[in-house]
Amino acid sequence: MQRITLIPGDGIGPEITKAVTDIFAAAEVPVQWEEQNAGQTTFDASGELIPQALLTSLEQNRVALKGPITTPVGKGFRSINVTLRQQYNLYQNVRPAKTTAGIASRYADSGIDLVLFRENTEGLYSGLEMYDAHNGIADSVARNTVVGARRICRAAFAYAAKHGRKKVTMAHKANILKVAGKVMLDAAQEAAREFPQIQYEEKIIDNMCMQLVIRPEQFDVIVTTNLFGDILSDLCAGLVGGLGVVAGANIGDDMAIFEAVHGSAPDIAGQGKANPTALLRSALMMLHHIGQHDKADQIEKALNLTLQDKSKCTGDLGGSASTAEFTQAIIDNL
Repeated sequence: MQRITLIPGDGIGPEITKAVTDIFAAAEVPVQWEEQNAGQTTFDASGELIPQALLTSLEQNRVALKGPITTPVGKGFRSINVTLRQQYNLYQNVRPAKTTAGIASRYADSGIDLVLFRENTEGLYSGLEMYDAHNGIADSVARNTVVGARRICRAAFAYAAKHGRKKVTMAHKANILKVAGKVMLDAAQEAAREFPQIQYEEKIIDNMCMQLVIRPEQFDVIVTTNLFGDILSDLCAGLVGGLGVVAGANIGDDMAIFEAVHGSAPDIAGQGKANPTALLRSALMMLHHIGQHDKADQIEKALNLTLQDKSKCTGDLGGSASTAEFTQAIIDNL
């Protein structure tokens, strides 16, 4: 029985978290949840944005499932997600994007099946910012280290090799960002030499965006910097149905936090309209991470079967079912 830190989050977070835990219980998944929270709800109740109890739980359990969290706006707080990623060195942001029967998209017949590896702790999100008020100059520094570049690139190639993937694409802007870009390119080329069975290609980021829109099925595994990965990951989600249906993971060498990457949607919180698919798929990534492959496959089959029956789907998926009804349909399909 593995103990998992459960972070419900804000807005619709508690609703979609309950959906996942109900499905796990029905599937008899051998996990034990330890619930802790962070974000706006926690701040309103206790004045703490990230309570020490949550950090202690993460450090003890090393695996977590996190719902959408709201960082208070206009109060000088740093993003909770960025804080956790950097504090625990969760340098891999892994975002799969795959077309699924029953989920509408412009590319529903394209057979998209790609995984994006975004460097998660460095680049333009390093926090190295300066503002010269006297001269009206703002600087944001993109810091890419050799160590950071090597580990994300190697992680992408190792994933490709482990999962039978054929190709890794490095998305970059080294033609303009001569120094920071070259660090990433050098690291990717080094990893490519270590995994000669994996095809390797490089694409400049603007061309990469165009190619993803024109012919996304050509891509397999993509690796890139923090900022470019932030943008591309949402673009890829848009190709397969949106943020409400894609999984996300933040993975380090000794800790992993799996999360829904969409917002907390406070406008529909408590109304039974929320779609738990993104968080459920993130939870399935978590199960594969801890070695519960059979349970992950069982739940995935039930989810995919449910997605093909619009009468059982939530409104954003083209149906009229409530969160609870959609959840029960997945349980029935187990």
